[in-house]
Amino acid sequence: MNWVNKSVPQEFILLGFTDQPWLEIPLFVMFLFSYILTIFGNLTIILVLHLDFKLHTPMYFFLSNLSLLDLCYTTSTVPQMLVNICNTRKAISYGGCVAQLFIFLALGSTECLLLAIMSFDRFVAICRPLHYSIVMHQRLCLQLAAASWISGFSNSVLQSTWTLKMPLCGHKEVDHFFCEVPALLKLSCVETTANEAELFFISVLFLLIPVTLVLISYAFIVQAVLRTQSAEGRRKAFGTCGSHLIVVSLFYGTAISMHLQPPSPHSKDRGKMVSLFYGIIAPMLNPLIYTLRNKEVKEAFKRLVARVFLIKK
Repeated sequence: MNWVNKSVPQEFILLGFTDQPWLEIPLFVMFLFSYILTIFGNLTIILVLHLDFKLHTPMYFFLSNLSLLDLCYTTSTVPQMLVNICNTRKAISYGGCVAQLFIFLALGSTECLLLAIMSFDRFVAICRPLHYSIVMHQRLCLQLAAASWISGFSNSVLQSTWTLKMPLCGHKEVDHFFCEVPALLKLSCVETTANEAELFFISVLFLLIPVTLVLISYAFIVQAVLRTQSAEGRRKAFGTCGSHLIVVSLFYGTAISMHLQPPSPHSKDRGKMVSLFYGIIAPMLNPLIYTLRNKEVKEAFKRLVARVFLIKK
């Protein structure tokens, strides 16, 4: 009984880059700036898409889901990271670590599936334009979005349970900025090969399969666009897909390099930086990518601003 109690610490110490203290101030500024932009950008997109009826289409429905996901994604980690950078003792409670692990994992898994669904939506819109309203009807969109969220949270329940069942034997220093599965597995005082194999298998399911579906969708999209006679039509098609393709490349590229690459002598700090990129920087860039490259969203934002000024007058 004493061994069990010792295996579950009351709190964890998040080491981050404590071995390089000169990085703390630049990191604090970067995290705070990124978080403010993420909150403002994603809230703006959700508000614009909700209030502008012209944007009540499947593509923008999935985009609003992505914005909500990114909003929660960063909020699950960044506030605690900012607090810890300001403190000499960089602790997080056991309950806080469990919540962070569960939410971060659930939302990351959900985003893997949601981005694949968004590519399917673009495939239907460009390759089957006459059947788009029939195929991508409201009920199917709700079912696809719900399936991505339910699958992501179910995966998180499984992986979090497997990870937290591992005995820690009093180890509590997490060599990361936040509680993530690979970092917590390193604390275990028993063999973790089976857990690592399970993690790799699930990473293949949630990363490589969606990426494959995205690539297949875009292969058909490129074929359809190249067959289009109108230069204006080709430009519009590539324009609507370009933003999504950039977001897909940023997220899947960094996530795959984090979870599916073999470990190396430099993988410790590389893993931290990659996690920071797809957990903090990518959610900040997503609303910028979609607004700067999307004419409809920009026009809807202008209409919303004009409406606000008219109300004030």
